[in-house]
Amino acid sequence: MSNIPETGRTPRVQIRLIVIQVLVLSLLLTLGGRLWYLQIRNGQEYTDEAKNNHVQQVVQPAVRGSILDSRGVPLADNETRLVVSASRTELMKMNDDGKAVLTRLADVLDMKPKDVMDKVRLCDAKTPQPCWNGSPYQPIPVTDEATTQQALQIRERAEDFPGITAEPTAVRRYPAPGLANTAQVLGYLSPVTDDEIAKAQDTDSPYLRSDQVGRSGLERTYDKELRGKAGVTRYEVDNLGRVIGQQRSDDAQPGANVITSIDARVQAVTEYELNQAMKAARKEMDRNTNQHYKADAGAAVVMEAKTGRVIAMASNPTYDPNSWVGGISAKDYAKLTGKKSNFPLLNRAIQAQAAPGSIFKVVSSAAAVNAGYEFDGDYPCPSSYNVGSQVFKNFESRGYGNITIGRALEVSCDTVYYGLAHKEWLKDGGMKPKKDAKNWFYKTAHQFGLGAETGIDLPNEVTGRVPDREWKQKYWEANKDAWCKQGKKGGTYVQQLAYEGCLEGNLMRAGDSVNYSIGQGDTLVTPIQMATIYAAIANGGTLYNPTVGKAVVSPDGKNVRQIAPKSHGRLPMSKKTRDQIDEALAGVATRGSAAWRFGGWPQDKIPMHAKTGTAEVYGKQTTSWFASYTEDYTIVMTISQGGTGSGASGPAVRKIYEAMYGLNPKGEQNLKKALMPQPQVALPTIEPDGSIDAPKIAPYEPPKDPLDEQTLAGPPASPVRRD
Repeated sequence: MSNIPETGRTPRVQIRLIVIQVLVLSLLLTLGGRLWYLQIRNGQEYTDEAKNNHVQQVVQPAVRGSILDSRGVPLADNETRLVVSASRTELMKMNDDGKAVLTRLADVLDMKPKDVMDKVRLCDAKTPQPCWNGSPYQPIPVTDEATTQQALQIRERAEDFPGITAEPTAVRRYPAPGLANTAQVLGYLSPVTDDEIAKAQDTDSPYLRSDQVGRSGLERTYDKELRGKAGVTRYEVDNLGRVIGQQRSDDAQPGANVITSIDARVQAVTEYELNQAMKAARKEMDRNTNQHYKADAGAAVVMEAKTGRVIAMASNPTYDPNSWVGGISAKDYAKLTGKKSNFPLLNRAIQAQAAPGSIFKVVSSAAAVNAGYEFDGDYPCPSSYNVGSQVFKNFESRGYGNITIGRALEVSCDTVYYGLAHKEWLKDGGMKPKKDAKNWFYKTAHQFGLGAETGIDLPNEVTGRVPDREWKQKYWEANKDAWCKQGKKGGTYVQQLAYEGCLEGNLMRAGDSVNYSIGQGDTLVTPIQMATIYAAIANGGTLYNPTVGKAVVSPDGKNVRQIAPKSHGRLPMSKKTRDQIDEALAGVATRGSAAWRFGGWPQDKIPMHAKTGTAEVYGKQTTSWFASYTEDYTIVMTISQGGTGSGASGPAVRKIYEAMYGLNPKGEQNLKKALMPQPQVALPTIEPDGSIDAPKIAPYEPPKDPLDEQTLAGPPASPVRRD
């Protein structure tokens, strides 16, 4: 027996028992509280999650609608291909993050392992293309060009390729009918991102993780209509993943078809002639630099004058939109976005802005009349015009004596416009503008729609610029600090300019207004803006919003939503002034600056109106502009660093008209060969099964022009300037 008294042992035992009881009670209370929280407080939430954990969704992607030309020829449609995809969530469960599986897959697909791994990695700020910018929870396509044999290998050896699928899938296709690429107009697709899914959850067009969305062009503008609605089947499964029932099934709904006003034949001609014009320009010498013209970019717009519908829109350099299908490769991405690419993704018809040169003179002519000057009045056209110590010369320093504004348009006399703009600048107060300054030359430009979007149904249109006094002030405020820091009186040319800008860069100088009157200086326009203006002159004064989409048609062809032309205003001129400008522009093609390019044109049958433009750009070669219209159509073409308007762009514009009207170089018409003898009216028919009886289009073959050698050799002697 122990010698410790029983009374000495009892308090310690009791204390221990009390501590144990407290601990046990605390644990029971904690457990009970936790059970109450899980089962009662948040019971419904966890019940719902548990149910969801036992529901698997199988998504059947919707077939994207087609984009058709005005006759029903597919510009973008779908074809069934064998697509090999990888599940990133399955690969990440593996010890090596799926590297072994992807290496085996690369061997089967005859690809480099690195290329396959790059395609399934996620995009972020530090990850270059190629990478996956869509949701990490959806299958990531590795290739859409798998052969039947490759697909069979993957499916038969499923144990070697966990997380890899090979399935026939409808894939976007851009067929380029008749070699009509139409890339920048159509745009391209890429996977939806998690951010886009979250933002669209509360809209009437939510995204699924499997969706492809339009990133530019018509694919983006009409994405909601084209995308359709994916089908979703929800299966109830047990904890082993076995299907024990089907909850609900929603059938896939194919996307609608978008019919455009584009004519694939005219599009092919326009793309070809723009490219040929740029090639021809590169063979010509720039007299100022004694170097060949670079002709590094260009754009052309063909438009229905009476509706604003776009018949063709070309941008050069261009690209193949099929490069984006199935995920773009690193090589292709570098070609499209690298420093040496010259940005082929840019739609230069709506996104490239440049000084317009003399095609701007229709605006200045209307402004002069609005300011009170008679269109048929006499105005001096000397070889040069002095503003203080500055001398502004006519093109080729040629003078024409006293002429009308109409004749100034015909021969593109700069000094007439210099004089008119200078007088208005003085009336408005010069360097110290009056409070009631009229600013006719700038106000009229805004009324023509310049400095604003035209409203075309393509994304990311730029506004150009009207360099009025308000713009000058804002521009000075944004750049003043930098100019003051860089400027130096009596320094280099750049330093002296910065010094002057620091002191009074917000003031409208006489030279600014004089330069502006002929579309030079800080003035910027886009080809689509000028096409809209010249179409308005052609149709009597209505400024239409240019449109490419013509109708949205349901997949079965039963429901048609036509896209009607819309107007955003009228030209700020009277009918009399419009008629006078119209007559002067006809004179440009018959006896003015474009006459040497339109010899033999059937003016009595198809009256041609035109205006040439050669815009000077600081540090670059001149930009070539050619704006024109007939009763039915308007064509505007521009070539960056391409030379003169009539020299570089004029011949190409004529050839586009010849193809549209079925004319040969001698001006003889064959209506059977005419692509567009009259404006479009009817829509193509889509059958209930979704099929379209579209005509076939052969690649454009330009007729042999016996005048080409003479044209390339240069114009004959002419009394009219050729700007």
